[in-house]
Amino acid sequence: MDNSVENLVDNSEDNRVENKQDLESQVPQWIETWSKYILAQYSTASVLDEQTLELVQEILLATTQGDSCISAEAQNIALLKPLIVTHDIEELDIVEHSLAETVVAPFVQQHGLIYLYRYWQLERRLAIQVARLKQQKIQHVDVVAFDQLLTDPHQKAALTMVAGNAFNIITGGPGTGKTYTLARIIAVLQQTLPDIRIAMAAPTGKAAQRMGEALQKSLSDPKLHSFGLNQHQFNPMTLHRLLGLGNQHIPRFNLRQPLPYDVIVVDEASMLDLNLATMLFEAIPEHCRLILLGDANQLASVDVGSVLADLQNVQSLQHNRVNLKTSQRFKDGALIGKMAQFIQSQKNQSIDRAELLANFEQEIVEASALKPVELKANMQDVIQLEYLPEKILPADLIQYYQKLSLGFQAYFQSLNSYLMAEEPYHQIEAVTQAFDLYRILTAVRHGALGMNSLNHAMEKALFEYLPTLARYGDWYVGRPVMMSYNDYQLGLSNGDIGICLKHRQHVDQFEVYFPSLDKWIAATRLPKSMQTAFVLTIHKSQGSEFTHTAVVLDVAATRLLSQELIYTAITRAKSVVSLLVDRQAFIHALDTATTRMSGLVSMINTA
Repeated sequence: MDNSVENLVDNSEDNRVENKQDLESQVPQWIETWSKYILAQYSTASVLDEQTLELVQEILLATTQGDSCISAEAQNIALLKPLIVTHDIEELDIVEHSLAETVVAPFVQQHGLIYLYRYWQLERRLAIQVARLKQQKIQHVDVVAFDQLLTDPHQKAALTMVAGNAFNIITGGPGTGKTYTLARIIAVLQQTLPDIRIAMAAPTGKAAQRMGEALQKSLSDPKLHSFGLNQHQFNPMTLHRLLGLGNQHIPRFNLRQPLPYDVIVVDEASMLDLNLATMLFEAIPEHCRLILLGDANQLASVDVGSVLADLQNVQSLQHNRVNLKTSQRFKDGALIGKMAQFIQSQKNQSIDRAELLANFEQEIVEASALKPVELKANMQDVIQLEYLPEKILPADLIQYYQKLSLGFQAYFQSLNSYLMAEEPYHQIEAVTQAFDLYRILTAVRHGALGMNSLNHAMEKALFEYLPTLARYGDWYVGRPVMMSYNDYQLGLSNGDIGICLKHRQHVDQFEVYFPSLDKWIAATRLPKSMQTAFVLTIHKSQGSEFTHTAVVLDVAATRLLSQELIYTAITRAKSVVSLLVDRQAFIHALDTATTRMSGLVSMINTA
């Protein structure tokens, strides 16, 4: 994809999700403009009807929140004439996914819902492909001989499912062994189907890299040595790269030219939006197995749609999905696992908010001041909870910045050792490992406790720890940076994180090392849009894991918070979660479930 085009796409996604305070001030303007344009193009009325204008604006606004449609009411349908297709869509010739030009209109009504034509068409196309894959014939694999590979009954069920189905969904919370199970499924398929072609992918570069690391670890299990698997033959890539998306965001692989694989695995499937999922499903060839891995409780896609959650609700797909339930990462009584379960248990619950918070403090952790946590091997889960005051004074801010910076002390120490070493190259692995121990997560970019301010505060803490540290422009040794878009010329993907270090040949210059890629790039070659990454938004952290995460939620984040957001944040941690939160914002997060409006389930049921 052309860098400028992809940059615009990626940045628009970031702005939509992570900076909704700014977005909401912009939405009325552009929505009003587009609404008036639509009415001017399609309406036959001589005077602009205010009610119709408001309805069109409502539909457009819903798409910015991830909804593909809104509920249809009789008065709505009446208002939208002639802008809406009111034919019986079921009778249209859409089996081959080609709609007659005569039925094209800005809006479509079906199953009691009103869509923008684009999203109706995408849902319809996706539903047709789901129905195709459900019926698709594949070579059945006998797994009886491999019964000892897995002991957990749900993991065994996943292997049996993939052995007999073309379309497979494997879900589970953190630590339930999704990648562990996948490694054994791949081993069995390769053993029984020689020369099988397997592709691994994820929606983002970071998720693809994390998938590769987890898969490599799982494939190194002694139980799989006899299968002769080479972990280097599986190189997960982004879905954009898999599909060959070009300058016009048109995939190279599609219905007419399907992907050349026998098995396609997609990790972090909860991040699949409606458009990307449709392109993927249409590119699946005949006789191919599709395996979706994900956690339906995590954040939905940045763009329109909640595909994985919708697929979980399709009754006819009950034999095409398995939910892994036994957590290997969080043992019985482990606090992070208990908190994740607590959040899930609040879905569809109606409880007084004060009681909800009291239950949380009773079952999980009582509020107290955050304290430094010494990270140890195989340490027991730790959760800390500190409430922010209603009014945060400047002195309070300094105190909170200092508390949050304590998690980076091991990283700061590793940088000092690197700078003092006669052969600093040998210290690089220790630096990268120390950095991955800890990360600060927040819901918003702006404000005193937003991503930008917190990153600045962590920079200041580093320079206070290493007062002789040299800085040239934005660059200094120890600066962690993150890519904000895909750059195929540099070989970097949106979400890739690197650390700025001394240039290996030129002592007066900087290089950035990307550990997950084992790649060095001169700092001068990197775009100015590189974001400092001591602190990440929760959305950007999806697909990552850290030993200790600090989750900061101030009052400015309240309207962005949900159960899915806080669930995603706390499950990024392996051992320690430190919650620094506004009381009301935290209650809102625990009590608010995100439900996206979609007609995909109905579409699949009638496809």
